[in-house]
Amino acid sequence: MRSKYRKRNYMLAEKIAKIKREIGAVAKEPVTIIAATKTIDVDIIRQLPMLGINIAGENRAQELIEKQPHVSGLEWHFIGQLQTNKVRQIINKVSMIQSVDRMRLATVIQSEAKRIGKTIDVLIEVNAGNEASKGGVEFQQAGLLTKEVAKLPNIKVRGVMAVMPIGADESVFIQMRELFDSLRKKHSQISYLSMGMSGDYMTAVKCGANMVRLGSVIFGER
Repeated sequence: MRSKYRKRNYMLAEKIAKIKREIGAVAKEPVTIIAATKTIDVDIIRQLPMLGINIAGENRAQELIEKQPHVSGLEWHFIGQLQTNKVRQIINKVSMIQSVDRMRLATVIQSEAKRIGKTIDVLIEVNAGNEASKGGVEFQQAGLLTKEVAKLPNIKVRGVMAVMPIGADESVFIQMRELFDSLRKKHSQISYLSMGMSGDYMTAVKCGANMVRLGSVIFGER
């Protein structure tokens, strides 16, 4: 059994090292890797800090609630679509919510953060491909939403996030970088452009992402 665990951890270490080498070869600035841990067992997640990954991202509130108490040494980000009635359940478990796409959600986050005396980092989610099946504010509304959310005292807007369409042209990634640069000029606290997942993270990094959310490329196919 120990041999099995050693082999698994060695494979994880090799994958993470390879990803870091690939990113380092093309990145123009440091890139933060978020390990997307949806459906991944706690025993595996516990190994991440020893392998150089310090942030885990969860898509589902229930999984986050179940896993977070059993893992030490990791920050947690919420990276999925968040229902307003789930905010109270996760607000004290995460350091960042990456999927703020409407003022109603931001208002609830503000209320819950104030209730527990916390200021929480968020990213504004942009629907880069205007896909009906995905969350996110339209490109044209991202600036206005950022401005309004930034007024809330217990929320700090740290950047923007997008889930790119499958097979998206490089121009879409560049458009996101341009939006990020524009918003950063107006809001000094903005630091992160979170785009790129297992299938497109290299394109994202080449186009200026400084935060990527990686699942299957680290853990294997689910």
